[in-house]
Amino acid sequence: MAGGDAATSFLDTTIQTARLVNIVSGRRPIMGDAVFEKSAAKMREREMSEVAISQFERLFEAWKHDESDDSIRESNVKALHDIPSVREVHEQIDPDKALEAFSKTAFLKLNGGLGTSMGLEGAKSLLPVRRHKARQMRFLDIILGQVITARKRLDVQLPLIFMNSFRTSEDTKRVLSKTKAFEQHDIPVEIIQHVEPKILADSGEPVDFPDDRELEWCPPGHGDVFSTIHESGLLDTLLEHGIEYLFISNSDNLGARPSRTLAGHFAESGSSFMVEVSKRTNADRKGGHIVVDKESGRLLLREMSQVRSEDKRAATNIKKHPFFNTNSIWVRVDALKQKLDEYDGVLPLPVICNEKTVDPSNGETAKVIQLETAMGAAISLFDDASCIEVDRMRFLPVKTTDDLFIMRSDRFHLTDSYEMEDGNYMFPNVELDEHYYKNIGDFNERFPYSVPSLAAANSVTIHGDWTFGQNVSMFADAVLEDLGHPSYVPNGGYVGPQGIEPDEWV
Repeated sequence: MAGGDAATSFLDTTIQTARLVNIVSGRRPIMGDAVFEKSAAKMREREMSEVAISQFERLFEAWKHDESDDSIRESNVKALHDIPSVREVHEQIDPDKALEAFSKTAFLKLNGGLGTSMGLEGAKSLLPVRRHKARQMRFLDIILGQVITARKRLDVQLPLIFMNSFRTSEDTKRVLSKTKAFEQHDIPVEIIQHVEPKILADSGEPVDFPDDRELEWCPPGHGDVFSTIHESGLLDTLLEHGIEYLFISNSDNLGARPSRTLAGHFAESGSSFMVEVSKRTNADRKGGHIVVDKESGRLLLREMSQVRSEDKRAATNIKKHPFFNTNSIWVRVDALKQKLDEYDGVLPLPVICNEKTVDPSNGETAKVIQLETAMGAAISLFDDASCIEVDRMRFLPVKTTDDLFIMRSDRFHLTDSYEMEDGNYMFPNVELDEHYYKNIGDFNERFPYSVPSLAAANSVTIHGDWTFGQNVSMFADAVLEDLGHPSYVPNGGYVGPQGIEPDEWV
């Protein structure tokens, strides 16, 4: 939603990667099996499963042998074109068949994030998004509202499952237990994602950080959903209860709501794996996108980290590659079970190497590697995989406070069906000064009443420390410059290209 660099950050499907080499030699450190065994022993000490250890071993070996350079050359792929759109499908689909497919669908939300990029310490899904009928609505409240409404209106079971982390599980289940309208029996409401050790960039050994032992661990990326599903036995449970289709999306994407049209299309398509894609804009050009492998004819997810420098121009050409990956997928339960059984629960997904510091908030701490995989990359494992073009209304993620700024504004209306509704879903570019607005506490402090009106805004740029009064409106390319001291936009103020402007133009 927010433009510029902020938009790139969330449209890159949360994968900002760096190919890593040893800083001194330019090569991976030489290491034997004993190095990995230190990580394996650490995982067993934490009582991690053998599936989790096997998954980490595959990632570790790929990094160790420098096999994570999985570049996808432009010359080896074709652009994705001529795919059905949800609007076309909606006009043509048999509503009874769509409802039948929807009645056999389960809803899985990736909910392990803590929102540390916004300074949150708890589950990101507990962050208030906006008010509805005088009540503060969090991501989790809106998701529950969407599911409960669909169940009541369409008389379907629509099981809801969260993939939580150990740090989001308790808070999530507490909200579920207090939501009287939400009931679910026999099918679990959560599965717990794995964790893995962060490893030192210069040796590959697991990190030792006595200051905060939890910072020694990290999630293996959202591709971990597959091994977590396999280990949990969820697929068998779903099949026992007549569930044939599984829709998986991020909990911070409130546009990824239940859809009988998409369920019906997926069922009719015969595809085992379907990815929702949307039209790229210039703000989306650096996001992951689906391409067609020329040799095999299979669909591939290509992240920008997999694009060589000489191919960047073609890969970011939104006319040549018109669609980006929304990170919302549909999968047939039986097909996924068969594929996971084939690989003993660990799918051979491309390995992503992230370079960070052990304490993300302290750049002086040790440099570490976090090894990850991407959920959408599994598209390449299914011969009959497909894509469908969806409108931007199904892609409303909140990765930064820039995104939250728009979500809380008058650009949106939260309907009684808990749908985030806007006129055209083409949002102003927003750039808030990171020094004063990046963390949610600072952000809330500077908007004590509400965020300004954005109905007439083309873009918003705020430099410096500004606090906003009530009923502020922004228009055109609104700009506030840093005055070198804390500043205030008065009640009823208008902010435009010249900063705070007089209201004679009204």
